[in-house]
Amino acid sequence: MTIPSAEGFLQASSCLPCTAEEERELVDALTREAEENVKDGDLRYLVSQSWWMEWQRYVGLVSCDENGTEQLPQATTRPGQIDNSKLVSAETISGNEEPELQRTLIDGKDYTLVPQQVWRKLFQWYKGGPEIPRKVIFDSPTHKAYIVDVYPLCLKLIDGREYSEQNIRISRKAKIHELYLVVCSLMSVEQSEIVIWDYYQRSKSKKLTNLNETLEEAQINMDQEILLEMKLDESSSGFSSRSTNNELALIPLGPSTSSLSIAGGPTISNGFSSGIGSSFSQDNSFSPLLKDSADGYNSFSNGTKDDTHGLSGLHNLGNTCFMNSAIQSLVHTPPLVEYFLEDYTREINTENPLGLQGELAVAFGELLRKLWSSGRTSVAPRAFKAKLSRFAPQFSGYNQHDSQELLAFLLDGLHEDLNRVKKKPYIEAKDADGRPDDEFAEECWNNHKARNDSIIVDKFQGQYKSTLVCPVCNKISVTFDPFMYLSLPLPSTVTRMITVTVFSGTGDAFPMPFTVTVQKNGNCRDLTKALADVCCLKSSDALLLAEVYERRIYRYLTNPIEGLHNIKDEDILVAYRLPIGHEKHMRLEILHRRADRCAAEPQFNINRKLIGCPFVTCIPNDSTGKSDIYAAVSAVLAPFVRAKAHGPDVSAVKLNGNGPSLDGIVLTDNGATCEEGLSTSTGDDHAVDEHVPFQLSMTDEKGSVRNAIDADSNRGLGIVIRVLMDWSDREHEMYNIDYMDELPEVFKHGFLSKKTRQEAVNLFSCLDAFLKEEPLGPDDMWLVLSWLQGTQAS
Repeated sequence: MTIPSAEGFLQASSCLPCTAEEERELVDALTREAEENVKDGDLRYLVSQSWWMEWQRYVGLVSCDENGTEQLPQATTRPGQIDNSKLVSAETISGNEEPELQRTLIDGKDYTLVPQQVWRKLFQWYKGGPEIPRKVIFDSPTHKAYIVDVYPLCLKLIDGREYSEQNIRISRKAKIHELYLVVCSLMSVEQSEIVIWDYYQRSKSKKLTNLNETLEEAQINMDQEILLEMKLDESSSGFSSRSTNNELALIPLGPSTSSLSIAGGPTISNGFSSGIGSSFSQDNSFSPLLKDSADGYNSFSNGTKDDTHGLSGLHNLGNTCFMNSAIQSLVHTPPLVEYFLEDYTREINTENPLGLQGELAVAFGELLRKLWSSGRTSVAPRAFKAKLSRFAPQFSGYNQHDSQELLAFLLDGLHEDLNRVKKKPYIEAKDADGRPDDEFAEECWNNHKARNDSIIVDKFQGQYKSTLVCPVCNKISVTFDPFMYLSLPLPSTVTRMITVTVFSGTGDAFPMPFTVTVQKNGNCRDLTKALADVCCLKSSDALLLAEVYERRIYRYLTNPIEGLHNIKDEDILVAYRLPIGHEKHMRLEILHRRADRCAAEPQFNINRKLIGCPFVTCIPNDSTGKSDIYAAVSAVLAPFVRAKAHGPDVSAVKLNGNGPSLDGIVLTDNGATCEEGLSTSTGDDHAVDEHVPFQLSMTDEKGSVRNAIDADSNRGLGIVIRVLMDWSDREHEMYNIDYMDELPEVFKHGFLSKKTRQEAVNLFSCLDAFLKEEPLGPDDMWLVLSWLQGTQAS
């Protein structure tokens, strides 16, 4: 592949080697080439995510999300130097100038990985750093899926000659012989003269002598100690008299060779059987799991009986609390404990293609036996963690994971390893066909047991009834599905309370706040329906939802399927009661403004700001004249007229039975209407005739523009006409706007929410929320189609 390049045409010190488009195309081509030809040992470089996003915006890179493809807003300025300083710590590894990464970084959030050639181009264009390379690792030679060893093992090397310490960094996929090469180069010794020990918790666990074994297979963990020791002469004793912070003064230089079986037997020592009841005890593939020393177990324990059975703790191997909690839950389940303390090996299924050849069951059984043995204080589940990482790479490394996901994988893996069914028969799924539930349920369970039969099925699985009613033909389908765990919703998170203030668009009622309860994952249609029910909406009316922000209409919620998650608790929502079919008429928005005279400023300098809440009404498309606007505004203001202000001369604008009229508009001495005499300047706002009922002017959506209203027609942009009403002391005497001055938020975190948080959420309330019927909507039609296809196929 020929890659376009600017090299040879520009100087190396050029600050702008390519245009933004050329940089984007070059990086895209280099990335594709690197991904197509990736191989083990390739380098990937970490780049700060914040800088990477700046570069993407600069080059106008297209980003793809789950909803489709969208263009990032392109930046006009070129990003500065690459700044990876937030990715590394101040300390560095001894003997290595490469900086050490922060331990809490997340891919895609804190950093992104780019191929080596891309990094070279970015560094050539922008400089900066520091440089953070990491190697590509293939988990399986038969698959092309690879991972990047972002966090290689950081090991503490202890020199047994003088007990000095220094840190080294090496990949967990590196072979033992590579570790020897690194140590020999660092300590200036010959490989034939030394031996390296697994020195977990300052105790000699085993010699690292299998040179073809990886560090991960050898169960070497992050931040673990390894011991460098000079080989003794053949005539030397097999023990070292130097204390190594262990309980014993004499430490064997070789690992324990205790041949303990996982099978049950008559002789028990330290909670283990010493008899051989299965061929698995002789299988070399399980030998790492049979060594007590591999998990930090003291084989010199006297094995005396005490009351500490099952009270052993688990060491944290580095953010493995998620694993330890799941293990402790299982190893204290009485039926499971009883099962694994007996001879469970006769049920191990090594032929199951869905299983793990029995290795996961053996590893878990050995760990459970250690935790239930006597005379033990705590256990380091290193062997189990190694097996888990081997069969479930998503749990490898030392990052935090979800405990429930691990528990689900562990139960499923144990079930397949212990499945008593060697060959699963094919069973065709059948419908109930009107049979009684108990008869059909038993048939479904027997079909499930014919393919799945293990201690996990016996103790951890059940089945639940699922009923599907077709919303079109009302046909009922009943199925009984097996389950091993239920994801229960919390009752407090199923619904939410939303407060909306309902205004009358025709001026026949006061604004009234209503609080409704809706589904948290619902949409605007659900909110509108709940409001219509609680405010007793007439069949001839409709609700128009809107969000108010800074005394203005921020947006209309006209999309019925818009999710309620877009509505925040601190938002202010209003709903306007309008006649059905209001969408076909001109919408009239009325903003309110108050004039505050500032004494420190000139006499006629008036600072105006919006007050109250906007009113929304509708007028016919052919009735947009001045008289029609005044009549509509007067109508919506009618409920706010103060009782003491009632009189023949208070409401100047009236509505008759035939529609808006000009009867109430007062004329000036020169024959012009008061509205025609309005000035657009701010200096003479109060120079209008005192008989004008209220002052109106055309404005924009922000209320910052003030223009005179035309007498004949006032067609705004689109279908909305916005007018601004000025409130003076006279208007405040005539109308009471306290009802619309302070509107409630969607949800106020106060006494009610505090009381809700204090209420206990028990398991039964969660089960009730799980068992609650859910009506099928248009978004759930795939369920109906899937069921229909299954019915036709059967």
